[in-house]
Amino acid sequence: MPSVKIIAGDGSAAGCRFALIVAKYHDFVTDRLQAGALTALAAAGIPSEDIAIVRVPGAFELPIAAQHAAESGFYDAVICLGCLIQGETPHMGYIASAVAGGLTAAAGATGVPITFGVLTTNSVEEALARAGEGASNKGHEAATAAIEMASVVAQLTRPPVKP
Repeated sequence: MPSVKIIAGDGSAAGCRFALIVAKYHDFVTDRLQAGALTALAAAGIPSEDIAIVRVPGAFELPIAAQHAAESGFYDAVICLGCLIQGETPHMGYIASAVAGGLTAAAGATGVPITFGVLTTNSVEEALARAGEGASNKGHEAATAAIEMASVVAQLTRPPVKP
C-alpha cells in the first residue's frame, strides 16, 4: 500500500510575504497586537522587507483592506488585527459579525489565507490581557496561524513532483 502524504504547516515561511492589516481604533491595544505579530514573523525568519503594515480606521474596515491585499497577488497570507470592546449597546456584536463574515468571504474569494486576530472583549482589561507580551498575545497567534497556512497553501498548490 502506498504511503499517505500528509500536508501540514511546518512553521517555516521562507520566501513568503505577509500583509499585516491593523485597525487604528483602540490603538493602545492594536499596537500591542501588531508587536506580537511582528515578533512571531521575525521568529519564523521573515525579513521585514517581506512584511507590509496597512493601518485602517477600525475593525469594520479590515475586510476590504484584507481582500485588496489578497487580490494583489503580492502576499502569501494576510493577518488582520483589531479590537472590539463591549459597550452599553449591541453595536460590538454587529461589527464582530460583519468583520468575521467579511474576512471569511475575502479568504474564500481569493484563496489567500486571512487570519482573524480581532479581539472581542467585555472590557479594556480583558483586551489588554490578550495583547500582552509572549506567545499568548493574540497578534502573535494570528501571525503564527498565517505562517502555518502560507505553508499549507503552498504545498496544496504546488504541482506534484513525479518520481
